[in-house]
Amino acid sequence: MNTSHLKRLAIGVIAVIVLIITFISGAYIGSQTELRAFQSDSIINKENPVASNIDFSPFWKVWSILDAKYVSTKKPLPDEQQKVWGAIQGLASSLGDPYTVFFPPVQSKMFASDIAGNFEGVGMEVALKDNILTVVAPLKGSPAAKAGIMSGDKILKINGTTTADMSVDAAVQLIRGKGGTTVTLNVFRDSKKEPFDVTITRAVIDIPTIDTELRPDGIFVIKLYSFSANSASLFRDALRTFYNSHSDKLIIDLRGNPGGYLDAAVDMASWFLPSGKVVVTEDFGKNGNNQVYRSKGYNAFPNAHIVVLIDGGSASASEILSGALQEQGVAKLVGVKSFGKGSVQELIPITDDTSLKVTVARWLTPKGNSISEGGLTPDYVVKMTPDDVDKKHDPQMDKAAQLLNGY
Repeated sequence: MNTSHLKRLAIGVIAVIVLIITFISGAYIGSQTELRAFQSDSIINKENPVASNIDFSPFWKVWSILDAKYVSTKKPLPDEQQKVWGAIQGLASSLGDPYTVFFPPVQSKMFASDIAGNFEGVGMEVALKDNILTVVAPLKGSPAAKAGIMSGDKILKINGTTTADMSVDAAVQLIRGKGGTTVTLNVFRDSKKEPFDVTITRAVIDIPTIDTELRPDGIFVIKLYSFSANSASLFRDALRTFYNSHSDKLIIDLRGNPGGYLDAAVDMASWFLPSGKVVVTEDFGKNGNNQVYRSKGYNAFPNAHIVVLIDGGSASASEILSGALQEQGVAKLVGVKSFGKGSVQELIPITDDTSLKVTVARWLTPKGNSISEGGLTPDYVVKMTPDDVDKKHDPQMDKAAQLLNGY
């Protein structure tokens, strides 16, 4: 498929939109998920066939009643076109999928700005989890991280506005903003008894990618913060350093990594898998044949002992890489269950100034498990307590080192 018409990512989150947005999904925010973007003809006054058994009379009856009876107490009535946009938003939201969203003109323009690389914001990815706006992960060194925001934090209010029934995209629009301005989040954290406010000063985000370390015990650690456009080449360089260290023990730390480019995850997995081994499957359900992504067969470290660290902030591409190495028998997973962000979105222009982001597929691990359905379960579940964080104690890293030093 022509890559100028299709950009592949795994985002996210996510809602694929961020508070910074880093690349199309990992979109911070975003549907980290994967986001595809392509062009199509504008749709203006174009009738499409619908099932003949669908009764639209209630819709037109409500339209007529609103026209005849509604009296606004706060602002002028929306024009007719705004009501159409609202109806389409309701249609998209009726699917119950937080990543399927219709963007009216203003929101569509903002979203296009995000995926083009607008990096001003607070530097975290958010998504809906159990219908609650939840932080997937703050980026290292970001304003959100410096303010104390943590993976798993539930955002209850944004500048006093409740997030109940709010879409991820609407939340992002409230949180993002020009550098130097502030946003106040009302947050609930499982380790706290009551919600509390966190005020964050927005800034231009410098997105970190990778750190490496050779520990005194001979274990080599690669800490990957995101699956950005250049992460595959940086990961290759890190593996070269690992090779030159003469160590055969490797920890890949994906904690707090909200994902990014699918191609980067496939390329990284290929360093550890023989050619042809399944990395991930894109399942289109009833809409088409599955797309299987396989190892490119670099397989440069067949004798290495590997542990991958994951947590609730590991999402999307992080889950693709972790799931592939775990289920292909290459690595053990240590930590806590991953976020569970494994869907694929397409961004489709509807008119010249509106667009629809729609979920079209889901990611499956090599054994056919859906990443979106509960995330990945570690081979060794090790929790990080608030006391561990305060004392800078890392029991998950300690467990990984214990396993590797046993070889």
